[in-house]
Amino acid sequence: MTFPQQRNGDIDGRPPTLAARAAKRVWADIRPLDPVRSIKGKLALLVIVSVFLATGMVVVAIRSETQIRIIMIFSMIASLLFMQFLAHGLTAPLRDMTAAARAMASGDYSRRVEVNSRDEIGELAATFNQMAADLGAADRHRRELVANVSHELRTPIAALRAVLENVVDGVVQPNPATLGAALEQTERLGRLVTHLLDLSKIDDGVVDLDTRPFEVREFLDGVLRGVTVDGATAGGAFSRRGDVRLALEVSPVGLTGVADPERLHQVVANLVDNACKHSPPGGTVTVRARPGDGPGALLLEVEDQGPGIPPADRSRVFERFSRSGTATASGSGADGGTGLGLAIARWAVDLHGGRIEVAEAERGCRIEVRLPGPPR
Repeated sequence: MTFPQQRNGDIDGRPPTLAARAAKRVWADIRPLDPVRSIKGKLALLVIVSVFLATGMVVVAIRSETQIRIIMIFSMIASLLFMQFLAHGLTAPLRDMTAAARAMASGDYSRRVEVNSRDEIGELAATFNQMAADLGAADRHRRELVANVSHELRTPIAALRAVLENVVDGVVQPNPATLGAALEQTERLGRLVTHLLDLSKIDDGVVDLDTRPFEVREFLDGVLRGVTVDGATAGGAFSRRGDVRLALEVSPVGLTGVADPERLHQVVANLVDNACKHSPPGGTVTVRARPGDGPGALLLEVEDQGPGIPPADRSRVFERFSRSGTATASGSGADGGTGLGLAIARWAVDLHGGRIEVAEAERGCRIEVRLPGPPR
């Protein structure tokens, strides 16, 4: 039993009546077998009802002395109509999934399947809806990633091109200041590429940790020495800020921790980089380390004297391409950051099974990193 598809109403072009529209909707919504929890049970119910119909028709034929041939024809017709009636509701989720899959193939991930039955088809429909939501989120993330990366690449490339064009046209001389500006933009591109490579590792989800004991003060001295010597953070070698002091506090003397030094270096370097960018002229960035709650556990803190992170932004500063609304020492948005440093820091901490968060501070911003130590 089906209703013909009509373009703008019924066959003669007139709009369908209220009764016709109601009948269509009722027929589309009929799912009498939804409460049954198994497809086998539904099929068994269909067979049982069909047998009862046929048997009832035969009994009626015997008592009314009607020809068996006529009764069998009516019995078959009644059974087919009944099975069509019930099978329509049984296969409705499958039709909905087919339509939704075709829409997804065209890029529309908003379609969902109505889940009413509690059998295997209902479980499949629920799984299909979850898959559609995941695919929609992945597609949205991909679009945002392409847009963000394009935006991040465009700025340093345009600045580098402008510097080189001025040198080629003879507008400026290739003196140390001009070449330093070009070097700064090149380093900015290098940092972005490095962050994107780390981002690809996050998406792959397969990273081995080389956890081993290490001496905390010696390790942190090496990280801070790299910041102040090679200019890997805080603006690059040419434009490195010299008005920010780095302080290290490790207690007790001889403190040791257990972690992957390479991944932990990423965490501390990115946190110090972020703190240096937001520190005021003459400010101090303090790195603290002390024992954690268990054997080999470690608590690290990086604190600056900048404007801090507003409470509304603290829950999302570790998201990809997320940036706080606070200004840097060079003005709002002038730091050239990629919005990936803190996201990569959280990823590295999560690999260790630790926790990273923005903590309360009397002044500036204080970020805590808790590492659990060796796995038990």
